[in-house]
Amino acid sequence: MNTSPSPAGAERTDGSSVRIGALVPLTRPGWVEAGRHLLAGLDLGVREVNDAGGIVGRPLELVVRDTAADPQRAVAAVDELARLGVAALAGEYHSVVARAAAARADALGLPFLCSSAVLDALTEQPTQWVARLAPTQSHGWRIFADFLLGAGHSRIAVAAEPSVYWASGVRILRDCLAPHGGTVIELGVRALGPTAVCDELVGNRATALLLLVGHPEPAVSIVKSVRRDQRLAGITIGAPAGQPEFAEWATLLGDDSAAIPFLRYLPERLSPLGTRVEAVLRERLAEAPSFVAFEGYDTVAVLAEVLRSHGGSHRADRARTAESWPRVAVEGTRGQIRFSRAPGISVWQWDWPPIQVADRDPAQPDRLRTLHVG
Repeated sequence: MNTSPSPAGAERTDGSSVRIGALVPLTRPGWVEAGRHLLAGLDLGVREVNDAGGIVGRPLELVVRDTAADPQRAVAAVDELARLGVAALAGEYHSVVARAAAARADALGLPFLCSSAVLDALTEQPTQWVARLAPTQSHGWRIFADFLLGAGHSRIAVAAEPSVYWASGVRILRDCLAPHGGTVIELGVRALGPTAVCDELVGNRATALLLLVGHPEPAVSIVKSVRRDQRLAGITIGAPAGQPEFAEWATLLGDDSAAIPFLRYLPERLSPLGTRVEAVLRERLAEAPSFVAFEGYDTVAVLAEVLRSHGGSHRADRARTAESWPRVAVEGTRGQIRFSRAPGISVWQWDWPPIQVADRDPAQPDRLRTLHVG
């Protein structure tokens, strides 16, 4: 998909449509497959709103900008979209990018419903302008830590790249594991190649390795090296950030893609709405939709409900939109969506989306199985 707005075609300036600015990673180094799924969900949501009559008779229009996982590019896109008169912002997958976009949206007084980013500190100070659908990193990764402890892991290595997001993940894991006698061993992949990572795992007697690194590289190379090292035949590889959710993971790794637990934000069983949306998204994507696609659809469902009452681009309209976050009650694909102020979180938060720990079935790597429910 490109960055042309959809479904309404050319960007309108005559006020005939209600516009949502969508921030999506569509080119490298952004996680392109996640961006494609997010945009598919956003686009389907907009099309269904318009099929049902739009926003009080006015069509809803999606104005898409590619962030390419670049915070500065995202800030520039927020400025541009504000000038274009969007009523609200939606989307973004990468946490560090979403944080930059949220700070700019807060400064401009532009409502932003973040679809997928999980970093706890999405804004420095509490704000009325930003709400979020995805669970916080601390909530989801605590569930992942509980899963590891339940599976008997106490010496856990993390292959980590320098990043606010990955550093936050390491802190969460240490805080969760330490009271139970668990140890987190940090392996910096900028200094260690895949073979050296394997040597460190053996030397540290780690029973699990978590991939806190970019996709596809160096994640794919590390998995291949560990899987082929006979000294590490019994080690568990995990990817809490969700890399194995996407079909590209199985394509790149084949049988090595299986039995790598990850976090996904779906219920054990979809509602009738979720089942219907899943079927449409599967046809549009030509593959099973990830939880990110459902996040995109739910984002539009929430914004459409809010904009039906306050759907304008003037600052007063935008302020009323932001003031409505705590009054939202929308049936999404994964349950009823309501926002509240979660302790220690500076934005309005869906408290909480459903969370699973899942992996790809070794007997059938194209099938996902649920291992643990948060």
